[in-house]
Amino acid sequence: MSDNLAISFDDILSAAKRLEGHAVRTPLLEFAPLNERLGKRVLIKFEGAQHTGSFKFRGAFNRISTIDPSAKSAGVVAWSSGNHAQGIAAAASMNGIPATIVMPSDAPKIKVNNTRALGADIIFYDRYTESREEIAMALVKERGAILVPSYDDPFIIAGQGTVGLEIAQQAEEVGATIGAVIAPCGGGGLISGTATAIKEKCPEARVYSAEPEGFDSTGRSLASDTPAGNDPKARSICDALQSPYPGTMTLPINKQKLAGGLAVSDDEVRAAVRFAFEKLKLVAEPGGSAGLAAALAGKIPDHDGALAIVISGANVDPELYCEILSA
Repeated sequence: MSDNLAISFDDILSAAKRLEGHAVRTPLLEFAPLNERLGKRVLIKFEGAQHTGSFKFRGAFNRISTIDPSAKSAGVVAWSSGNHAQGIAAAASMNGIPATIVMPSDAPKIKVNNTRALGADIIFYDRYTESREEIAMALVKERGAILVPSYDDPFIIAGQGTVGLEIAQQAEEVGATIGAVIAPCGGGGLISGTATAIKEKCPEARVYSAEPEGFDSTGRSLASDTPAGNDPKARSICDALQSPYPGTMTLPINKQKLAGGLAVSDDEVRAAVRFAFEKLKLVAEPGGSAGLAAALAGKIPDHDGALAIVISGANVDPELYCEILSA
C-alpha cells in the first residue's frame, strides 16, 4: 500500500488480477439523448450489470479472496444497507466462507431478500438509534470472525478502484478523452478508488463525488480542514449513500484526488432515475443515480473532453421504482 494513502495504483492493478474471471467488466455506454441533453460526449459506466447489481462485489471479492484458509471457518461480518451486503454474501459464498450482515431494519426488501438468497445471515438494527459498528464488532469478538468494512479497508477501496481503471481503458477503446468523472459517494470507497485509477491514467481529468443533500459529508469535508459528519436527523431517498461520516482511509485520498463534491436533492435523484429508464433504458437505484442527477441538474463544472458518469447500482424495490416513474 501507499506510504501516505491507504492504496496506490498498483493495488488497483493487483485487485484487477484477482477479479479477472470473477467480476463482470461492466459496459461503458453512450446514448444520443444524454449527449444531446448535456451538449457533450457522455459515457455511462453501468455497474448495475455487475454481479449482485452493484459495484460492491468488486471490493468484497478482492478482500474476501485474500483471507487465509485457516481463518475461513470463523466467517466474515459486515454492515450494509444492502449493496455491500449482497457483494459480501456472493463473494463469501464463492470462497466457501460463512457471512453475517448487520443491516438496517428499513433496508429495501429487494436487498434483504437477495442477501438472504446468497446465503448470508442477517441481523437487523435501527439505523437512527443503534450503532451498526458496535453490533458488528460484538459479533466479531464473539465468533473470532473477520470484519469486512463497507469502505474503510485497503482491499475494498482497491477493488472499487477497478471501476476507474475500466473507465480509462474502455474510453481509450472508443476514442474518448476523459475530461471529468463523477460517481456516487457514501463512505467514499468507490469514489476514492475510482479517483486513484483515473488520476493515474487520465491525470488531467477532474473527478467529483455525488452525494444526497444532508448526507454530503465528503463534499463538506473537502472544503474544510476537519472531517464533517452528517446530521442524524437527515433523510434521503438514497438508502445506499447514508454513511454518517467519510471514511478515515477514503477521505485523505479524496482530499488529494477530487476536484470537488456535489450534492443533489431527492427530487433531482428522482428525475435522474426517470431519465435513466425513459431515455437510456437502464434501471438505476436512487443512490446509484446521484452522479447522473448532478449532471442533469447542471452541477458539474464545465470542462473539456468527455464526461464519465458511474451509475453504481440497480437494486431498487419495485414499489419505490413504480412510485418514482409514475410521479
